[in-house]
Amino acid sequence: MDIRADTDHSESGLIWQCRNRVFRPDARPLVMGILNVTPDSFSDGGRYHDQNSAVEHGLQMAREGADIIDVGGESTRPGAAPVALDIELERVVPVVEALCRREDIVLSVDTMKSEVAERALAAGAHIINDVSALSADPRMADVAKAYGAGVILMHKRGEARTMQQQALYADVVREVRDYLVARVNYAQRQGLARTTLAIDPGIGFSKTAGHNVELLAHLDALRSCARPIVVGLSRKAFIGQITGREVEDRGAGTLGALAFCLGEGAQVLRVHDVQAARDMVQVLSALLKEKCRVESRRIS
Repeated sequence: MDIRADTDHSESGLIWQCRNRVFRPDARPLVMGILNVTPDSFSDGGRYHDQNSAVEHGLQMAREGADIIDVGGESTRPGAAPVALDIELERVVPVVEALCRREDIVLSVDTMKSEVAERALAAGAHIINDVSALSADPRMADVAKAYGAGVILMHKRGEARTMQQQALYADVVREVRDYLVARVNYAQRQGLARTTLAIDPGIGFSKTAGHNVELLAHLDALRSCARPIVVGLSRKAFIGQITGREVEDRGAGTLGALAFCLGEGAQVLRVHDVQAARDMVQVLSALLKEKCRVESRRIS
């Protein structure tokens, strides 16, 4: 596996610049907590729909060790209906403002709308998590550039209501990698610094369960992009298909998949269960540190 001890920051060559925050995610994997301020997300829809409960959950994730909190006001699950701009603004911006007032933590906004991103960044957010990879809104790249925001570029095809009809690939690993390479190049042509960009293979987006497993099994193919790899697989349907578990019982399956992904090059884990993910990363790091120590003594 290719993760190092938490203290080994200086040897990291990969930098992710998110406004005034700099991450070195190949030195220590990052945990991104999911904060859905929506009534219809597949896993926790409606649980944190009102502002107070959303803010309290965000603060709880910060206490549990989240490096980043990802605030979203529009469900992007397959089949979801689009949300009007004013509704998404009403859901997202007050939560970002409240969290920034109460906690010094990096915030991401999960949106495809440039106005939502701009308002969230003005309120203190640091990252734009755009599942359209800057393709849905022509202003999004300009907004990201103006703020020096971190940007996550995700792979998907089509929009939420039709994406699963486009889950047709000759070679899903190659096609996802080529798409992400092209979107990184596009972002750079729009003036975004390469160091601000991260990539996400889009597990569950316009992909079958088989495609998801194949992508994760060969996640190391994305290392050629030389950008941080974000993995969002928490509680997703393919885990249920493998284990037979319902959404609320997919925690163990999620952790197993995430641990595997760390070995394949994942560096940012987007999760619902922050504490469990943080514990897994810390234990795995400690074990690998000891393994490296023993092996170096044998060589010397």
